Amino acid sequence: MSATANRDDRLATANLGVAVAAFGVAAFMAFMQALSRANLELPGRSAGMYYLSVTAHGVLMAIVFTTFFIMGLGVAFTNAGLERRLRYPRTAWAAFWIATLGTVMATWAIVTGKATVLYTFYPPLQAHPAFYIGLTLVVVGSWVWSFVILSTWTAWRNEHPGQATPLEVYGMLAAIIVWLVATIGVAAEMLFQLIPWSLGITETVDPMLARTLFWYFGHPLVYFWLLPAYVVWYMVIPRLAGGKLFSAQLGRVVFAMFIVLSTPVGFHHQYMDPAVPSGWKMLHTFLTFIILFPSFVTAFTITASLEVAGRARGARGLFDWIGKLPWGDPTVSSVLLAMILFAVGGFGGAVNASFATDSVVHNTAWIQGHFHLTVGTAVALTFMGTAYWLVPRLTGRELELGLLAKVQPYLWFLGMLLFSIANHITGLMGMPRRVFDATYQGSAIAERWQSLTAISAAGGVLLFISSTFFLLVMLGTVLAGKKTASREIQFSETLQPEPASSSIFDRLGVWAAIAVVLVLIAYAYPIYSHLSMPTFGSPGYKPY
Repeated sequence: MSATANRDDRLATANLGVAVAAFGVAAFMAFMQALSRANLELPGRSAGMYYLSVTAHGVLMAIVFTTFFIMGLGVAFTNAGLERRLRYPRTAWAAFWIATLGTVMATWAIVTGKATVLYTFYPPLQAHPAFYIGLTLVVVGSWVWSFVILSTWTAWRNEHPGQATPLEVYGMLAAIIVWLVATIGVAAEMLFQLIPWSLGITETVDPMLARTLFWYFGHPLVYFWLLPAYVVWYMVIPRLAGGKLFSAQLGRVVFAMFIVLSTPVGFHHQYMDPAVPSGWKMLHTFLTFIILFPSFVTAFTITASLEVAGRARGARGLFDWIGKLPWGDPTVSSVLLAMILFAVGGFGGAVNASFATDSVVHNTAWIQGHFHLTVGTAVALTFMGTAYWLVPRLTGRELELGLLAKVQPYLWFLGMLLFSIANHITGLMGMPRRVFDATYQGSAIAERWQSLTAISAAGGVLLFISSTFFLLVMLGTVLAGKKTASREIQFSETLQPEPASSSIFDRLGVWAAIAVVLVLIAYAYPIYSHLSMPTFGSPGYKPY
């Protein structure tokens, strides 16, 4: 698609701009945490500041950065994949401003010390109403954006009856369905529990119900992050690597499976919660292990596609195709390095999904090591690499500071290796997560992990330098990049021609209906049973 007249580039750029700004603030907060956990004496270091930074980093990186980036990516890929503008552009802009207003409100509450409730905002920790209302507006804005994308796709289908949805759009639609189903939980928690409680309308809150509703949303959130990254892996990287996608049909299978299996897995985050019956924990365990399968299929498909690219570049041996890939392209290297660390994180995820092994690592530094390999690398590094490719096409400016862009993914990879491996090891040694003073006031047991927290801090420094390089490249491109005539967004071709007509996979309503049935099976009775029991609410608690 070469004509930009049929694209909403300003809207996509605005969403990416908020995402990058949130990323910058979150990266600085992470840098402070890494140094603090190494027990370095920093100006203004205190427990209150540490937990404020933990909250800011988690919310801005895991919710704001990802949501806005996905909204920008969704606009760009819908325009290019369907070769048409959004159906309701003004409504899409309204979605952007609603979510931006919510971001400003939540950020204000955090940085002023009125919402030190961490990323999970578990009650009875209580935040200022602006925090809960702000995050609710972010979700509402994303719902409006979802409506616009779905409406645009519906209009396209009416214009192209019987035609298969392009895979780059199909994957984004799968992410939207997962998001719409999952956010029902957090919306219920906010509207019926946390907002009335923070406003003083209700005096107490049910922490266990809140935790259940949060994790109904919290784990599917991972797949809302991951699916757009997978879209890039399937539809951008094979072309940039010089090859073709091995199979688009396998991609449809993967995205359909994520629609069905993403949501009914939340109890594996609540293994230690006594109010959840063991039978329901076991059901969620099985479903969690099943959802590993589409990622295995993705690993096979993308690796095969990369081998096709390497052999198209002249490789003849068994593994020399790996060296033939364009490792100097920052988009390609970002994704390749993200895939390597995601494989490591996937093994850690299997540990978390099993009750016996999760009981060893639960609430330890292992957990933060794990999710920094998943959202912190598989998603964040993919999104940074995508920005190097997409922002020049949206703004019409060449990528600036190209050397920094080439170095940045490797710095991130090395920093994340040091950070995550150190946290995995200290977690196995028993070091808790989210603890301000890792020395435990001179405890002999804590002394064993002090050298590893220093390694983790060194990794945090490298990650911060890498983040700074990314921000400089983005600012340089937008503000000083040379104007370019080429703004075309092109996607990967498939190795074999794909059927032009639609199939069962294009009946997204069917997959969404199956997903809803599974959610009802997995959650309806446990929540009903909990509500039927006598419960004792908790008043709000504000430690800082």
